[in-house]
Amino acid sequence: MKEYNTDTENKFKYHTESGPHMHKGLRLVFSVIMSVAVLSSMIYMSSPEVYAAKSGAAQTPEELAANVEARKSLPVETNEIAGWPAGPEIGSEAAILMNVDTGAILYAKNIDEELYPASTTKLLTCLLAQENGHMTDMVPFSYEAVHSVPSDGSSIGMDAGQSITLEQCLYGIMVGSANEVANAVAEYTAGSMDAFVDMMNERAAELGCKHSHFTNANGLQDEDHYTSAYDLALIAREFFSNDMLSRIANTAKYHFEPTDTQPDDFYLKNKHALITGEIPYEGICGGKTGFTGDSRQTLVTCCEQNGMRLICVVMMQETPDQFYDTATLFDYGYSNFSLVNVTDYETAFTTEEKSFFKTGSDIFGNSKPFLKMNPDSRIILPINVNFDELDTEVSYDTEDAVVQIYYRFHGRDLGSALVDITDNDQPGYEFEHVSPEEIEEGHTGITIEQEDRTIFLNVKILILAVLAAAVVLGILIVLIRLGREYHFSGRRADRKRRRSRKRRGRHGDLYV
Repeated sequence: MKEYNTDTENKFKYHTESGPHMHKGLRLVFSVIMSVAVLSSMIYMSSPEVYAAKSGAAQTPEELAANVEARKSLPVETNEIAGWPAGPEIGSEAAILMNVDTGAILYAKNIDEELYPASTTKLLTCLLAQENGHMTDMVPFSYEAVHSVPSDGSSIGMDAGQSITLEQCLYGIMVGSANEVANAVAEYTAGSMDAFVDMMNERAAELGCKHSHFTNANGLQDEDHYTSAYDLALIAREFFSNDMLSRIANTAKYHFEPTDTQPDDFYLKNKHALITGEIPYEGICGGKTGFTGDSRQTLVTCCEQNGMRLICVVMMQETPDQFYDTATLFDYGYSNFSLVNVTDYETAFTTEEKSFFKTGSDIFGNSKPFLKMNPDSRIILPINVNFDELDTEVSYDTEDAVVQIYYRFHGRDLGSALVDITDNDQPGYEFEHVSPEEIEEGHTGITIEQEDRTIFLNVKILILAVLAAAVVLGILIVLIRLGREYHFSGRRADRKRRRSRKRRGRHGDLYV
C-alpha cells in the first residue's frame, strides 16, 4: 500500500498493483514517471523560495520574512484594554483566540479584516454536510465535481462515477483537504454546487458572520471568496461543538480501503503539524490547514486544557510559523485566563426569604426559591481581574431562561449566566431585580403552569398578611359604627328641640 501526503499539492492516487497484463518494462517506466511526478510535487510544495504573491509576482524568502516582521508591528486590539493581560506579537496578519463555551475573545488582532480562507473554508462545508446528511449515505462523484478542480489543487484522486460514504467524504476533506470531495459533498447536500454556496452564505449569516462571502465549497482562490478571523472562529466554534466533526478533524492519518464503488487502497496523512504531533502540544482537539498564493498559510485549531476549550485562528502567515503562532496564542490563553463557574463567585444575586413565590412540597415555609441561577453558567476570567470588578447587564430577552446576566470587563464580553425556574433538588438563586409583580405580570417570561411543577405560597407570611388585613378591617368597622352612632344621636336631639318649641308655641297665650 502507498501512503500519500495530502495538502495543496497532492494530486495522485493509484492502484497498489499494476495487473498481470502489464509488461515489466512498462511497469518500470510507469513507476519512474509517478515517482518523478510525486517528487516534483513535494519539492515544489516544500521549497520556500517561490510563492505566488497576491499581485502574481514571485517573492523571495527575504521578502516573505520582511512581510512577517512588518505584520508583527500591527496593533493587537485586546492589548488596548486597561487591565487586560498583554498578548504576544505574532507575524500573522490577523489572529483570534476565542473560548468555545462562552464565545469570549481573549486575543484579537485585525479580527474583522477580510482575507482569503483557502481550505479552512472546508470547516463550513463539513458542518453543513453533517447537519443535512447521513453518515452512511453514498456520495457520488460527478464529472463536474472531479474535473472542476485545477491541476494544482488539492485532491485525493477520486474519479467520476465512483462513490464513497458521507463519513468517508468528511475524512477526505478534513484529513486530505480534497477539493473534488468537497465539490461532491456540495452536490450531495444541496443538489448543485451553486445551491450549496447559497447554503454556506445563509449558514454563515446565522452564525453571526458579517465579513464573509463564499463562492465555492473548497476554498479555491476567488476574489469574492473571503472571510475574517472572527467569522472563521464563529464557524469553528459551531464545528467543534459537534463531537463527530471534532473527532474527524483530529485525525492524523486515515485509511481508505477498496470497495465496489472505490477500488483503491491508500492512506491520507494530515498536514496539520499540531495534530500529527510533529510540533507537540497538549490537548489539541483538531483543526484545518489552508494555503493559496494569495491567502498564504491559514490555520484553524481547537485545544482543550483544564476543561477550557479555545479556538485559535491565524491568517496570512508563512510556513511553519502558523503552527508556532498558534501554540504561542494557546500558551497565552491558558496562562492568563480561567473558565470559572459563576455560582462560585456571585454574591449579588443571592436568595432572601422575601418572595411569596416558592416551589417545593413543604407549604409551611421550607420550600425552595422559585428562581435559581443555572449551576453550569461559566465565564472567562482574566487571572489578574477580581470577579467583583466585572460589570453586569441583565436581559429578559432570552428564550433559554427567565433572565440572562451578561458579564463584561471594560466592555469586553466574558460570558453570561442564566437564571431559570428552580428544580426541587437544586440550590436556588433569586435575582434582585426580579420582583413578584414582574413575575405575575409576565415581564420575565415565567409561566406558572409548567409541566407538573406545583407552586406553593409561603403560608406563614400569608397568615400574617391575612391577620393584618383582618385587624385593619375591624378598625374600619368600629370607626364606621361610631360615626353612625354619633350621626343618629345628633338627629334625635334636634327632633326633641323642635317638638319643645312647637309646644311652647301652642300655649304661649297663657303666659302673656
